Amino acid sequence: MDPSQRLRSKILTRGELLEQRADARRAAQSVVQCHGCFDIVHPGHVRHLQHAAKQGDVLLVTITADSMVGKGEGRPLFPQELRAENLAALDCVDWVYVNPHPTAVELLDAVQPDVYIKGREYETNDDPRFQAERESVEASGGRVVFSSGDVVFSSTALVAAMEHSADPLHARIRQILSSHSLDGASLDSIIESFAGTRVCVIGETLTDTYVFCDAPDVAGESPVMSLRPIQHTSFDGGAAIIARHLLAMGARPTLITGLPRTPAAEALRARLAVEGVDVRIIETEGPMLEKQRFLVGSQKVMKLDFVQPITLDASRQEQLITMACDAAGECDAAIVADFGNGLLTAGSVSRLTKLLRPRVDVLTGDVSGRRSSLLSMCEMDLLCPTEAELRDAVRDYDDSINAVVWRLLQQTGSKRAFVTMGAEGLTAFERRPSAEQAEGWANRLRGEHVPALVPHALDALGCGDAMLAAATLALARVSDPEAALAVSALIASTAAGAESQRLGNEVISAGDIRQGLQRLCDSKLEISTRRAGVRMVS
Repeated sequence: MDPSQRLRSKILTRGELLEQRADARRAAQSVVQCHGCFDIVHPGHVRHLQHAAKQGDVLLVTITADSMVGKGEGRPLFPQELRAENLAALDCVDWVYVNPHPTAVELLDAVQPDVYIKGREYETNDDPRFQAERESVEASGGRVVFSSGDVVFSSTALVAAMEHSADPLHARIRQILSSHSLDGASLDSIIESFAGTRVCVIGETLTDTYVFCDAPDVAGESPVMSLRPIQHTSFDGGAAIIARHLLAMGARPTLITGLPRTPAAEALRARLAVEGVDVRIIETEGPMLEKQRFLVGSQKVMKLDFVQPITLDASRQEQLITMACDAAGECDAAIVADFGNGLLTAGSVSRLTKLLRPRVDVLTGDVSGRRSSLLSMCEMDLLCPTEAELRDAVRDYDDSINAVVWRLLQQTGSKRAFVTMGAEGLTAFERRPSAEQAEGWANRLRGEHVPALVPHALDALGCGDAMLAAATLALARVSDPEAALAVSALIASTAAGAESQRLGNEVISAGDIRQGLQRLCDSKLEISTRRAGVRMVS
């Protein structure tokens, strides 16, 4: 059975469900049931369902039909068919059924599950609907079990945040769109033009691991925080996630990176290659670079860096630079990403960027960490520091942002800088023609401020990587020099906003950017169901 047939076979009619339930009873298999709306299958749902699957032999997930979802106007966000497919795509789920009734009571009477799983919040809940469900389950000899208290997210809160964050009436967004004659169709054509763009990415690859923990306690032996890990999830980080963003946005990326000769590194290389990333490696010593973040809920409480700085001898530095230049000669754009872990040094970054400059039409760069080399990135089309990284690099903590950006562009000979300022959004700066002889910032720099498109970030990790990938492609494909700054900043902010609403370093696709831009251009939230089904499955 191919994967699509297997997925469809999990979604049952009422008759099929009751027949399979009877078969399970005859085979002495216990059936576990979960019920809900499952509008967005987020990490909290996945952990809830994984916990449920361990309580028996067969996991049945039932969802409320569209006509019975009482969560306000515009809900459910996704139709019942897509919600059912999202759940069926999870390996831990065996059966899926769309329940046409307002509560699960009638279905529980018919299915008589051995175990009925509800979230921990229902343990002290007096909701009469849940009490009726509990009575039904226990009347047939079943048990009601409350989930383990793992990380919980609210689909309703996430949807509300997306709707609020994508306010198309925001005065500044309207001004950007109107001043450059932008609309949904013109922006969509730019995103479509990303397809096939060849981009070379040079930088360290690392692993970002999220360790999800129960609520912290105080250790008995001394007043220190005690964490109990529940599970962990690993994400590609560094240059690898930039390459994956580019691939999902339609580009053809080549990744130049350093990896050790370990099973984990080989598995990463093979997986990226299967996805479509052209991976070219300089062999390094030691284990994979890894950063672990410990979370309680969606709140990060501690970070551990398992990073042994990479040391390349002169021969391997030459090999890295040669490999990058050879790859860039086949590309339209190049990205230099220095994460401060030793693969790139200040000297090699300076030399590399100068050699790449004549080989590509667009050259962009970003840094992370205090050991990175922002001022060594020469003659760049775009630099993407945070305000803190920018001020650290030029050692200027008091002057206006205009003055600090001008010093950066002067010292590096670069054209543009996108400076991210957290909740204040992004300000894009571009050197004006004849800026050297001009007086006053208005004559030296042109600026576009894009306010934060998401008021509250679920997770800031990876937003800069998504922004850099999208900005690079936009600069490579926007032909109008007058519009390039605003368009690339808007597209980059949209990609960063999409990333900020995902826990962990998830890939942002062309469809995600289109979706975000559509919200900005239209007066109401419009979501393409063709793309939505793929986007929300973890």
